[in-house]
Amino acid sequence: MTKEKDFDIQDDNNIEDIKTDVESTKEEGQTAEETTVVPEDKVEKNDNNTDKKSKKLRNRHASEKIIEELKEKNDELNDKYLRLFSEFDNYRKRTAKEKIDMLAVASSGVIKELLPVLDDFERAIQNMEKNGNEADLQGVTLIQNKLKTALRNKGLEEIEAMGADFNTDEHEALTTIPVPDKAQKGKVVDVIQKGYRLNGQVLRFARVVVGN
Repeated sequence: MTKEKDFDIQDDNNIEDIKTDVESTKEEGQTAEETTVVPEDKVEKNDNNTDKKSKKLRNRHASEKIIEELKEKNDELNDKYLRLFSEFDNYRKRTAKEKIDMLAVASSGVIKELLPVLDDFERAIQNMEKNGNEADLQGVTLIQNKLKTALRNKGLEEIEAMGADFNTDEHEALTTIPVPDKAQKGKVVDVIQKGYRLNGQVLRFARVVVGN
């Protein structure tokens, strides 16, 4: 009897220990569940933060794209402006040159018609010098000088030919003659008609005789 009672008492004690272990296990499980559960307000806050970050990234990308497009547009406009400015500058220079050329051509026509008048003055003065008419000579010389000065102011200049090397760019050889001095070969030994330049361009070739 005594042994059976002792056994029952031990069994009761074991059962109590088992119950205690089970309750402890349940409490630990509940504690673990409580620690792993995230409050709803924190979940919503995290979602809001994620949305804000995504929105900021989208806004930044959109801003960068707009800035890049504006830069490209600005570069395109600058390129167009530079091309237009260059074209206008070329047009301005071209029209200015055309005006100068037109004026030169217009004046060259008038001056070219006056060259025979200069030739007549030259011949008249030579005849007066031979005849010894001093008074008429001075008057004609004065008129000739006035005309030469007026034409010189317009860019007319005489081509120096006498004694110069024959130059096909400025001289027109009417004939050649033998010369005793070898140094005169290939040089202008006589001027039949004077030549003139207008603003650096040959207006009339000098008609000359060349030594041979």
